[in-house]
Amino acid sequence: MPAPLLFSKMASIVWKSLRVAFVVYLAVLIGIAMFQDKLLYYPEPASVMQMASGGLVPWPTVDDFRGLLAEADDPVRATAIIFHGNAGHAGHRQFYVGELKQLGLRVILAEYPAYGPRGGAVGEKSLVGDAEQTIALAYRMYGGPLLIIGESLGAGVAAAASVRQRDSIAGLLLITPWDKLEHVAEHHYPLLPVHWLLHDRYDSVTHLASFRRPVWVAVAAEDSIIPSRFGRALYDALAEPRRLAMIKGADHNDWFDRLDDTWWLQAVDFLLGKTRP
Repeated sequence: MPAPLLFSKMASIVWKSLRVAFVVYLAVLIGIAMFQDKLLYYPEPASVMQMASGGLVPWPTVDDFRGLLAEADDPVRATAIIFHGNAGHAGHRQFYVGELKQLGLRVILAEYPAYGPRGGAVGEKSLVGDAEQTIALAYRMYGGPLLIIGESLGAGVAAAASVRQRDSIAGLLLITPWDKLEHVAEHHYPLLPVHWLLHDRYDSVTHLASFRRPVWVAVAAEDSIIPSRFGRALYDALAEPRRLAMIKGADHNDWFDRLDDTWWLQAVDFLLGKTRP
């Protein structure tokens, strides 16, 4: 085959391959844009009775269910509200109860819209707005001090909701958090223009810029889902008072097993503005 014809045929093949690649890439972009909620939120349905076990009771009531309550023994030192990660439901976070109750904390395992038995829609606006209502209701019912704990996605929810309710809040504990969801998405999808695709931002740096309450940032050192640098970036952006706690050897889902009672005591004392000799 003459060289010009060979070159022309090769160019045609390359051009067709590029067109196919572009169509595939475009299809991926459209899919991500349309179905990104499926990649971020993994709600698990469950009835109130399925979730309320181990001494937990529906809160505030069965009919107006917003989470699970574990009441502390008198005297109650504070109320802690936990906002869980993106998968499952609040009933899966009972491991918080034992640690926090023994420190004198009333514990509310908050549930999101569309998770567990609750109706509603997923999304930043829905979850953050609902979290604000949960914090406000807990403060009306119990007063202060009020501690807010957010884990993974829940850290983003807690950061956004807490700044709007900061007058009611004593401190904020963020576990395996990110600085901005956009940065985590870029890490996992480096070839996609996630800045333009994301409709939920969860920009905790911006949300907490004016918080001015104690914040304890707990980072899993070996986190494969939210790499530790994003938690560090959030901590670096915070104003005092703040505390960074690196959980050595911990990945995203096994951090709890690497903490002891002393860690929880120190975290709660810091958030409540207490010091011990």
